[in-house]
Amino acid sequence: MTKSTAEAKPDMIIMRNISKVYSIGGELVHALDKASLSIREGEFVSIIGPSGSGKSTLMNIIGCLDTADSGEYILDGQSIKSYSERELARIRNKKIGFIFQSFNLLSKLTAEENVELPLIYQGVGYSERRKRVLEALERVELVQRKNHKPTELSGGQQQRVAVARALVTRPSLLLADEPTGNLDSKTSKEIIKLFHELNESGNTIVLITHDNDVAKQAKRSLHILDGKVTEVA
Repeated sequence: MTKSTAEAKPDMIIMRNISKVYSIGGELVHALDKASLSIREGEFVSIIGPSGSGKSTLMNIIGCLDTADSGEYILDGQSIKSYSERELARIRNKKIGFIFQSFNLLSKLTAEENVELPLIYQGVGYSERRKRVLEALERVELVQRKNHKPTELSGGQQQRVAVARALVTRPSLLLADEPTGNLDSKTSKEIIKLFHELNESGNTIVLITHDNDVAKQAKRSLHILDGKVTEVA
């Protein structure tokens, strides 16, 4: 998907004046301070910031894992302000695929079984589960390793399993939190290449990172510091 194609699509994510305040040791900390941003359907966007900048809080709100204290978050044309926890859980299960730095794979399960888990939680039938699991593993080129457990896979292969698990529910948004943080430089490049391939096939990707080199691989970058978001030229 070219940049012009993404620009022609509607906004998937709109945040207006999002604020989030935590009380730590009796002191109020503004994790997000009237942060605003927009991301179009089909974009590949990185959000970069140092530790403590607010990027984890921003990721949690984008992923509907947390809610803002004030401001407006519109996802796929719908404000989530009045959504119940059950409705937020439905969004997380159906619309968003999460990819984490630590992979979060269950060590006793095979790659195939790890990828299958979200579909079991959704109540998808056995035959449909098998079909979609194999499709997801094919997309990350790991079908041949489907019966291997995480300890039998390299770090890059484990992250590919995690990507397949995120893809298997066919989400409209992939949210990757420091996905290369535990990988060497060669493997990191392979994972970023995979993200580009997924984006070219239509997936919207938001990548959270502290690494400038990783952030530059996205088609557009946003910078977050002291809870405020700015566009990177």
